[in-house]
Amino acid sequence: MRTLLDSADRHERRTTIIGRELARYNIDIAALSETRISGEMEMVEVGAGYTFFCIGQPEGQHRQAGVGFAIRTLLVSHLEVPPRGIFPRLMTMQMKLKHGYSAVLISAYAPTLVAVDDEKEAFYESLSSAIQSVPFKHRLFILGDFNARVGHGTVTWPRILGSHSVAKENSNGTLFLQKYSHYELAISNGFFQLANKYKTT
Repeated sequence: MRTLLDSADRHERRTTIIGRELARYNIDIAALSETRISGEMEMVEVGAGYTFFCIGQPEGQHRQAGVGFAIRTLLVSHLEVPPRGIFPRLMTMQMKLKHGYSAVLISAYAPTLVAVDDEKEAFYESLSSAIQSVPFKHRLFILGDFNARVGHGTVTWPRILGSHSVAKENSNGTLFLQKYSHYELAISNGFFQLANKYKTT
């Protein structure tokens, strides 16, 4: 989910609106992208029933990027490791599941197509480190906005792409597929048949 939290006096209003929408769709956990906040934030929206964790650029820097999680407050007690901001484009958390398993979730917001190569490389190196730090027995979920189109290459990427992907592959999509194919991650929205308007933003 992409949202905008662009000033301290608007945090409560924006998070209240987002919390109500999440409750309306019965969503337990949502990744937030492009929050555009400064520093780090943790906020409980009592009325909406969600707790927000966000990280953005340091105070005094241009407010771009920013990621976070919105978690149904009733589930916060199940967190084994609270949300931790790696840098303004990545945040991780770990949640306890049944039967001794854990889920590690990563909220990611990748640089856009026009970003310089150094910025893209820094993001993907940090994401790779985050992925490699997850024990194999844990369940890994990467959520967010990768500013990428991965196309229909199910022959080339059979275990990564489903048959319901849309649009042509772009350079960000190629970069993503090349860097993460060996992790055996599946891009889940391409495996489900949905109306095209629900597949892209």
